[in-house]
Amino acid sequence: MTIEKWIEEKKCLAIMGPTASGKSQLSMDVAAHYPVEIISVDSALIYRGMDIGTAKPSSEELARVPHHLIDTHDPAESYSASEFVEDVHDLVEAIFARERLPLLVGGTMMYFNALQHGMSDLPSANPEVRERLQLLWKTQPDVLHERLREVDPESAQRIHKNDPQRLIRALEVYEITGKTLTEHRALPKHGLNAFQLVKVGLIPQDRARLHQQIAKRFELMLENGFLHEVKALMARGDLNPEMTSIRSVGYRQAWSFLSGEYDYETFVHKGVVATRQLAKRQLTWLRKEEELLVMDPFASTRDERLSFVSKLIETA
Repeated sequence: MTIEKWIEEKKCLAIMGPTASGKSQLSMDVAAHYPVEIISVDSALIYRGMDIGTAKPSSEELARVPHHLIDTHDPAESYSASEFVEDVHDLVEAIFARERLPLLVGGTMMYFNALQHGMSDLPSANPEVRERLQLLWKTQPDVLHERLREVDPESAQRIHKNDPQRLIRALEVYEITGKTLTEHRALPKHGLNAFQLVKVGLIPQDRARLHQQIAKRFELMLENGFLHEVKALMARGDLNPEMTSIRSVGYRQAWSFLSGEYDYETFVHKGVVATRQLAKRQLTWLRKEEELLVMDPFASTRDERLSFVSKLIETA
């Protein structure tokens, strides 16, 4: 199938996988052979000044291939899955109009899920409500979860009491709208795609190998100045560890270390463990993906992975 056929049939290529599985490298290899534009599906890459800890593409890579949804927001700003869906719809339409193939690459599975299944019509964040709930979380976290259990038992069962971001959001939605998250989820979804995703999943079978790769990459980030990057974020004075940006894996642990909460060895251990846990959650999502074309990045060569995708582009 030619690129023209993909455009005619409104098909986009997606490369999905856990962190450190080689998604970015494969996408750049594909871009060297086909007229694609890359759309980042990563909730951390949107933030300016957060480059090393997010493994953001280099300036050379960004110049070589058009990338979208990278460096679009300040770390003090919020960005929702609903906004992501709207942005991707606009980008896909524009990329098709340029007679190029949209290539969605990343590991934020909630974003992929929102693209494929639509979004509930939830309200925007309310700063006053959120600040009050965040303050209560810091002093009485159990009270928040108990309140959610009273108004929305189904969400309370799904959301752990130690997950302040989702817990606060659930209560915020209820206070703003008078309806629970469960009630909102039962309503018809909006934002379903006018295009189809052809999905390639990089799923390592050797979990130990993935863990080694995660540890190696974290160490490389530290060598490249990750802690200096976080120090610069702290020096701004307007960011805090409760913000979505700073809650990103690695940044939260670095922030705590630089704040004196624990020593360097503990920081490195916590950073690696948090990244492993992220990869585990990503793999759990991927196992539920329908019509996912799976390839093991550690049981194949770079050329074999490119050949796999090339054949898909030509024949899908």
